[in-house]
Amino acid sequence: MSGLTHFDPQGQAHMVDVSEKEHTDRIAIAEGYVHMSAQTLEIITEGRAKKGDVLSVARLAGIMAAKKTSDLIPLCHPLPITKVSLDLTADPALPGIRVEATVKTSGQTGVEMEALTAVSTSCLTIYDMVKAIEKSMTIDGIRLILKDGGKSGRYEAEK
Repeated sequence: MSGLTHFDPQGQAHMVDVSEKEHTDRIAIAEGYVHMSAQTLEIITEGRAKKGDVLSVARLAGIMAAKKTSDLIPLCHPLPITKVSLDLTADPALPGIRVEATVKTSGQTGVEMEALTAVSTSCLTIYDMVKAIEKSMTIDGIRLILKDGGKSGRYEAEK
């Protein structure tokens, strides 16, 4: 199990001890997509969804999810998040919605899981709000695109 920090020498899962790690500014950006028909995208962008403003609700859901990540992912540390923002962009070329989450903290461990959780929850919320119109929507491409801070330094995904 060498190299996997969430396992002890006996192979048992445990929460990593970060008490000796340096406090640094950290950022993570994640993205994902909800693919849908052009008609469903039009309903969302024109504000005609019966459940309300899809993009505003999905943005709030993503923010809330980032703050609750340690409650959802068993070995994540609760973190003092200093910023969460979500950009939801209608993309007629997909067609669909591109979701990007940015999460920041100043602490002893990174916020990659918080950014990924924010994107995932935002995408699921979009699906939930318009599933009555189109059940065949797909959610994909959820990935970390940038992380910076801490001992491992900067990571940027290939475009």
